[in-house]
Amino acid sequence: MELRKKLLEGLLLVVAVVLVLLSFLYFDYYLWLSFGVVAVAILLFLVRFERKIIGAREIVLLAVLAAIAAVSRIPFASIPSVQPTTFVIMMAGLVFGAESGFIIGIVSGLASNMILGQGPWTPFQMLAWGLVGFSAGLLKNKKFMSYQWGKILFAIVWGFLFGWIMNLWGLLALIGPDGSFNMSVLVAYFVSSAIFDSMHAFSNVFFLLMFGGMWWKILQRFKVKYGLLE
Repeated sequence: MELRKKLLEGLLLVVAVVLVLLSFLYFDYYLWLSFGVVAVAILLFLVRFERKIIGAREIVLLAVLAAIAAVSRIPFASIPSVQPTTFVIMMAGLVFGAESGFIIGIVSGLASNMILGQGPWTPFQMLAWGLVGFSAGLLKNKKFMSYQWGKILFAIVWGFLFGWIMNLWGLLALIGPDGSFNMSVLVAYFVSSAIFDSMHAFSNVFFLLMFGGMWWKILQRFKVKYGLLE
């Protein structure tokens, strides 16, 4: 049973990645593909809790965390790559698990762009933030994640991984009208994004050090007191 569940979860993750990559070919339909990724995230969540009735409390909690992650981008919109969204999603994954972190990341990416602007980059942002929450949940029981330095390392790594995933949609602009592709331009593109990725990593660490302990206690209290998302 557990093997079947893991295989199904793996298949759903592949489907989500395929939907995002399809935006390369059908970028005029990026919004429909984004909703498709949300549907996959919901299915992944239901697979995780297939033997449990999901109550209103769990749904409300997921919605509130996704809303906080989405809205927290807005005050920092004028500062490139600096926002607490990644931190919120990371903490949700660490406390409530991979599937919950994934759906919070996916929904927050789509919801925040409803305000800040949709575009071909939306599916890539959704996938990147979804993977932040998913990987945090997968690693939450690892020994190194029980230490502060482990969480800091995770925050730094995802500051750069997020940027690299986002760089993929920029490849559309680097492909010439004849379909040609210049590798030197690609390298320069990734190098030039390093400063923004560094700012993202720094902001992740900043929010983790400033608010990580408080968020951990609050989310754990909700989880234990109400038995949420066990």
